[in-house]
Order: sequence, then C-alpha cells, then structure tokens
Amino acid sequence: MNKILATLIAALFAAGAYAQAPAAAPAKPAPAVAATPAMPAASAPMAKAKPAAMTAEEKAAAKAAKKEKAAAAKKAKADAAAAKKAEAAAKKAEASAKKS
Repeated sequence: MNKILATLIAALFAAGAYAQAPAAAPAKPAPAVAATPAMPAASAPMAKAKPAAMTAEEKAAAKAAKKEKAAAAKKAKADAAAAKKAEAAAKKAEASAKKS
C-alpha cells in the first residue's frame, strides 16, 4: 500500500511539473544561404529594436492592476493573520478544556 501511495504522489508531482513547463518552441528551419557574402558587422551597425511605448490607457490599466494586486496581497495577509489568531485561540480553549 505504501508503494502504491508513493507512486501516486510521485505521479502527481511529475504531472504538476509537466503542466507548469513552458511549451517547447517549434523547430525553426535553417536560414537560406545568401548568394553574396554578408557585409562585415563593423561597416553596418545594426539598430537595436526598442520596445513599443505604452499608451496612457495601458499605463492606467497597469497601475490599476498593480493596485488590485497589492490590495489582494494585503487582504490575503490579513486573512492569514486572522486565521492564525483563530487557530491559536482554538488551541488555547482546547488546552483549557482539557485541564478542566
């Protein structure tokens, strides 16, 4: 029974790791060879691609999302603290009940 349980738990972890792994990128074909030789890099510097600038709407949406995330984190922290207090109070009540 222990071996079966261990196998099931191992399979659960393996399935979780598989589900979280990013999808593999499809294989890219080899680039075609040019008939003329390539220009040296020193004579033709490549311009670096710049990321697109965010619009005002996108900035406002990002700011709102950040606020929502912070509020959710704050609420989760408060809920965890309340649960911890409730658990401590329950343990204390249980201990005093055992003494009586």
